[in-house]
Amino acid sequence: MQHISGISRHQMRISSLEDAIALDNQVRFIEAFVTFVDISKLGFSVQTIKSEGRPSFNTKVFLKTYLYGYLNGIRSSRKLEKESFRNIEMQ
Repeated sequence: MQHISGISRHQMRISSLEDAIALDNQVRFIEAFVTFVDISKLGFSVQTIKSEGRPSFNTKVFLKTYLYGYLNGIRSSRKLEKESFRNIEMQ
């Protein structure tokens, strides 16, 4: 038979970051905490400065990043950025 044979489906590995994070990792606690907390009661509010351009990130993402940095002793935003890329690459 003449036909094009593709790549075997058994060679593909589909995974997500959720699968790579251990169940006892502190980021799971941060995720659950921020999801549970009503951030409007903490004084966070979404402010739209301009109507054009790219929309801002979700405020909860910044809170999660801040809490991660606080728990790990990282105060610099540049170090937090490096840490987030390093952690994703290690997964």
